[in-house]
Amino acid sequence: MNRSALILPVLAVIVAVVLSSLFIVDEREKALVLQFGQVKQVKEEPGLGFKIPLIQEVVKYEDRILGLQTQPLEVTPLDDRRLVVDAFARWRIVNLIDFREAIGSAGEDAAQVRLNRIVTAAIREVLGGVPSNRVLSEDRTALMNQIRDSARRSALSLGVDVVDVRLTRTDLPEQNLAATYARMRAEREREAADERARGEEAAQRVRATADRTVIELTSDARRQAEVIRGEADAERNRVYAEAFGRDPEFFAFTRSLTAYERALQGGNSSIVMQPDSTFFEYLRSDRPAQPQE
Repeated sequence: MNRSALILPVLAVIVAVVLSSLFIVDEREKALVLQFGQVKQVKEEPGLGFKIPLIQEVVKYEDRILGLQTQPLEVTPLDDRRLVVDAFARWRIVNLIDFREAIGSAGEDAAQVRLNRIVTAAIREVLGGVPSNRVLSEDRTALMNQIRDSARRSALSLGVDVVDVRLTRTDLPEQNLAATYARMRAEREREAADERARGEEAAQRVRATADRTVIELTSDARRQAEVIRGEADAERNRVYAEAFGRDPEFFAFTRSLTAYERALQGGNSSIVMQPDSTFFEYLRSDRPAQPQE
């Protein structure tokens, strides 16, 4: 009975010691086994691991790709045109021993701070050696690759690999935006004024051409009208002359009727002449009168 009572506590202690010597690393993690702060074992594969209880401890780190968003910073490209730039970087722990020695016990949070300074320095270095139009262009892949390579070289001492760096924003500073917009607006207004001036000049040419064409057409029409009127008068005189030659008496009679019609129209005019005037010859007798001019 006493023996059984002693065995159970011993078994419990043994089980506790065995359990405390085991640790599990899943596929998203890496682990270091430390003894008094010194690295004794590196566990990078998922599965079950062993350590010495009470003496050794296990520290786990992320094995996944982590993200880092940099703070906006002002850079000065080669043409001295200031830009506000921020970037997003992806990184991963590739050497646990170097990472532990460089970062200490602070872990990934301290690594983010160190990496932020490294990426920021790489951005200033790369973008400071190119003109601003390359930074503001849509094709910035080469620049981003240069920033990634520069940051990767600096981060190797931390046991970290910089997988990728992407520029998420490249803008002018706020104080420069208003001046830039004003300059763009002035340029567009100048172009619009030039277009209006060219349009007005073209309109003047069209109007001048149209006015000249109207004058030419009017003059030609008048000339043709005068020609036609002259030909008509000549034809009328020819017909009158032919009619007079055929029957002078009838011609004199029609000319007298025309004279009566014009003289006896209503109105305020008055005609004073003798009753026996030749003008009334066809009204008082059947004898023919001399043609009236």
